[in-house]
Amino acid sequence: MFAMTMTLTHLGTGSRGNATLLETEASKVLIDQGFSGAQLEKRLARMNIHPTEIDFIFISHHHGDHGGGALVAQKKWGLKVQANHRTAEELGLLPELTHYFDSLDIIRVSRDLAVLAVPIPHTGADNVAFIASHNGERAAIITDLGSWTDELVTHVRGCQHIAIEANYDHKRLMNGPYPYSLKDRISGRGGHLSNDQTGEFLAQVCTDATKSISLTHLSEKNNRPHLAESTVLLHIDEIFSGDITISLQDGPEKSHYIGQFEEKPSSKKQSLV
Repeated sequence: MFAMTMTLTHLGTGSRGNATLLETEASKVLIDQGFSGAQLEKRLARMNIHPTEIDFIFISHHHGDHGGGALVAQKKWGLKVQANHRTAEELGLLPELTHYFDSLDIIRVSRDLAVLAVPIPHTGADNVAFIASHNGERAAIITDLGSWTDELVTHVRGCQHIAIEANYDHKRLMNGPYPYSLKDRISGRGGHLSNDQTGEFLAQVCTDATKSISLTHLSEKNNRPHLAESTVLLHIDEIFSGDITISLQDGPEKSHYIGQFEEKPSSKKQSLV
């Protein structure tokens, strides 16, 4: 690990499970836990981490690919979960291991990590995006939204790292095999972001402070990594000069280091980069 940084590593993103690890000097948290207990343990083991080292799991909403593994983490390892009231109720979380937040609450995890919950539109769920703050630097983790609000733009603008879904290519979705009702739900306000929509959003929030972007939650049927990256870059090429990466289903993947740091030799994650 690097000194004076917040490290963000996607353990996997997509319709078969999502979890992102945030590490600081004082804490380790997961954003979402959509994997089985065995899968989570396996993915963390690749980073030399045991689930019992996790301080909190933050759940964005109750859909299975984001929150379906939260209860097993509570039962198997006694992990504490942060969720809003509807999400906790839908997932049947254990009250004694659940901490509840409301929209726009700032949750202080440790001396060097705070997390802000920002509501975002997603049909059938009280979904939130998370903005993690560490020593004045911020990272945004945003997924499962078909549109955005001015409030979200305000909180994400100028984040050093932005992880956001680029779920589908519009032409591939519309010409694909899904029934019309499903196509309509995916492309609606409460569905998911297309590559073009993700680019439009990023064009509003990227500033000189934005150093890296992760495109997440790509549809395996309705998108391709090269389409997502090239389409997004069409929108932000003139305003963004940092690194852009694609996060897929099988992780963990390249770690992103948010903040000032001095490199130390033999980092345990270098093999994943």
